[in-house]
Amino acid sequence: MDIIETIKEQIANNTVLLYMKGSPNAPQCGFSARAAQVLMACGEKFAYVDILQNPEIRANLPKYGNWPTFPQLWVSGELVGGSDIMTEMFEKGELQQLIKDAVSQASA
Repeated sequence: MDIIETIKEQIANNTVLLYMKGSPNAPQCGFSARAAQVLMACGEKFAYVDILQNPEIRANLPKYGNWPTFPQLWVSGELVGGSDIMTEMFEKGELQQLIKDAVSQASA
């Protein structure tokens, strides 16, 4: 399968998806650690892809999403942004609402 098709499928099949370096319990960079912590604090389940284990995704996702850095948070098929945007949204209470709404719509 083409790597872009794989990326599209991952985004389509996971309501809340974090592309990160490492895993939520063992992040491999500070930005990924912060992103995972903020997402876990939202209290909903989320999927993740370790881009260090998937070099093709690491190479192609920035082109697909038009976002050059990692981590990347995708919610309901839309790119939200990286750890700075996630942290800012979390502090305003916007990220929690976005995640909650997306998860409840997906399970409806």
